[in-house]
Amino acid sequence: MSKVKINDFFHITTYAIYGHARYSVCIIKSIDTEIEVKFANVDHEMVREKLKELGGVCEQPMRLMKRTALDNEYTRTGKDAFVRVRDEGHRITLTYKQFDDLSLHGAKEIEFEVTDYDKAVELLKQVGLNVMSVQETKRENWRLGEVEIMLDEWPWLDPYIEIEGASEEDVRRVAEQLGYEWHHGVYGDVMAAYRVQYPHLTEKDTVDNIAEVKFGDPMPDILQAH
Repeated sequence: MSKVKINDFFHITTYAIYGHARYSVCIIKSIDTEIEVKFANVDHEMVREKLKELGGVCEQPMRLMKRTALDNEYTRTGKDAFVRVRDEGHRITLTYKQFDDLSLHGAKEIEFEVTDYDKAVELLKQVGLNVMSVQETKRENWRLGEVEIMLDEWPWLDPYIEIEGASEEDVRRVAEQLGYEWHHGVYGDVMAAYRVQYPHLTEKDTVDNIAEVKFGDPMPDILQAH
């Protein structure tokens, strides 16, 4: 997780809103590249058992999380990006996330902790960002050596996992240890997993356009093939 000074945060926020070139140096200095891959339609219980055999440690059990995704005209058209506030149960994070491309190294992120979920959302609204979607998800966090393995659940989606590490070699090794073939991996945000299950979805389709994404709600039209 990138540690960002408060001044950097306001520069980042202003850049996200207005896209002023003079703030681009701050963005480049602060942003992290995430090296991560997802494997869709998995059996979480089998993943847990394999991680235990390999000596993995469960750092956070499966729990319900709440997140608010926000954007503006610049993030919609200038970049494939959004801002997120997420209550993870044990902490609350504020994140700027962009996807330069759908590849192992394509995700970029600035993330830091905040103390108040509602105030963080309100601050972002006050500086010009718009709430796209309020979402429920579930996540369980494991660690195997220096690699993080996240067991994720989203509404209307089969379980999937995300593997994140400091290098491609680390991520590939853990994927292989868990029994996954590398060419079955997908990249990008959660929509990469949705597109596996709902192949009619395009790269422009996103659940972030649904005002509320909650477990138990009826399947939205976007996921129904016509």
